[in-house]
Amino acid sequence: MPRKKAAAVAWEEPSSGNGSARAGPRKSGGPAGRKRERSSSGGGSSGDEDGLELDGAPAGASRPARPAAAGKAGGAAVVITEPEHTKERVKLEGSKCKGQLLIFEATNWDLIGRKEVPKQQAAYRNLGQNVYGCLAGVRVRTVVSGSCAAHSLLITTEGKLWSWGRNEKGQLRHSDTKRVEAPRLIEGLSHEVIVSAACGRNHTLALTDTGSVFAFGENKMGQLGLGNQTDAVPSPAQIMYNGQPITKMACGAEFSMIMDCKGNLYSFGCPEYGQLGHNSDGKFIAGLVPRRVAIFIEKTKDGQILPVPNVVVRAVACGANHTLVLDSQKRVFSWGFGGYGRLGHAEQKNEMVPRLVKLFDFPGRGASQIYAGYTYSFAVSEVGGLFFWGATNTSRESTMYPKAVQDLCGWRIRSLACGKSSIIVAADESTISWGPSPTFGELGYGYHKPKFSTAAQEVKTPDGIFSEQVAMGYSHSLVIARDESEPEKEKIKKLPEYNPRTL
Repeated sequence: MPRKKAAAVAWEEPSSGNGSARAGPRKSGGPAGRKRERSSSGGGSSGDEDGLELDGAPAGASRPARPAAAGKAGGAAVVITEPEHTKERVKLEGSKCKGQLLIFEATNWDLIGRKEVPKQQAAYRNLGQNVYGCLAGVRVRTVVSGSCAAHSLLITTEGKLWSWGRNEKGQLRHSDTKRVEAPRLIEGLSHEVIVSAACGRNHTLALTDTGSVFAFGENKMGQLGLGNQTDAVPSPAQIMYNGQPITKMACGAEFSMIMDCKGNLYSFGCPEYGQLGHNSDGKFIAGLVPRRVAIFIEKTKDGQILPVPNVVVRAVACGANHTLVLDSQKRVFSWGFGGYGRLGHAEQKNEMVPRLVKLFDFPGRGASQIYAGYTYSFAVSEVGGLFFWGATNTSRESTMYPKAVQDLCGWRIRSLACGKSSIIVAADESTISWGPSPTFGELGYGYHKPKFSTAAQEVKTPDGIFSEQVAMGYSHSLVIARDESEPEKEKIKKLPEYNPRTL
């Protein structure tokens, strides 16, 4: 639908010269997708270089704070603050799921994602479907990991947070940096009721029922939102934010997103590819606290840049270096690293501010769910169709704009999760997975079964096991199996039990 042209508005060009939003002609250059993403970025964080402020911000939004320029040491930053008398009082509830945790995974957490794996460790890879013996009697309502993560989290029905996996930066919060083979309660948060959590490559966020966010793990890019840059923060600390209660969160590799109860989105951490949404790649200044994403745009076929007002965010998802949001009008926006078409704009340029994905901006074609993988994206349309864009296999041709996934046409998708290059879906009465080689057990096909599948394939589980929710990490998958009835409990008991041994 047409929108008013952003006339007389000066867009600043990010210093990278890549994916900037401006009215003038672009310089020619190679596609951003040919650049290699940095697996361990080392730039600074974003300053206030938006260059555009829009009317029609979400209800209750305060004007975004303008942080002081910060040097490498951190410098001063303005913390989002809301007067106490205007804050909403919330009591957030967690997922309605209840069940037992199943795992399909590579289990040597220190070797996952490494280029070379010792031969003697191969037996710890490509597990089939298992239950953790240490979780007998523990009912789970949420499982969490991330496309960049080799660690995982679970939230019990009582709101307690457990963690396990790789722990090099203290992202498990167990007072050390030793890997943890099986889920263990996070004692430092046992006094809180946790309703949601998110995993980055080496950092973790946890959301309480009152809308507060705790962060721990790696913080070298400011991805914990604590106002500083440190190698690791092993104990949970509240982020430097005093605004409206937070209701949703997501983590990329080295950046984080939080959403408040009014539909405002805030970002912090690595800004290298524009994934923070502040019209900057943050080369020279650092903003290490949550800052509101204030600009949403669309680009017309003739190159005009139009502001999109009244964006009230309802969901957020992060890939390694890109971000997706779903708003109250069922529109999808994407920004950050544009390589392999993961932003869905039919081009590979980086986007420094949220840009409308055109396919979902038509009556009856809006989106209802969004998911982000490492280098790809998914959306479920309001009528139930699954759309994909980006690349799961970066050596093959990329999908430059959203296309329907024909293999899942007609399936009612309940939950979907993305790994490095694999996908797992809970739909109708089935669990479905696929992913190109190499895979490490996350597809759940079993030790002596094919390790990968380029087409969606049903995971063979005993009849009667119903997947409530799925999660996927870099190379492992987690499933909550419903255990409401006695027959369901009996079916789960028949699955092999996994008791990790010290490696």
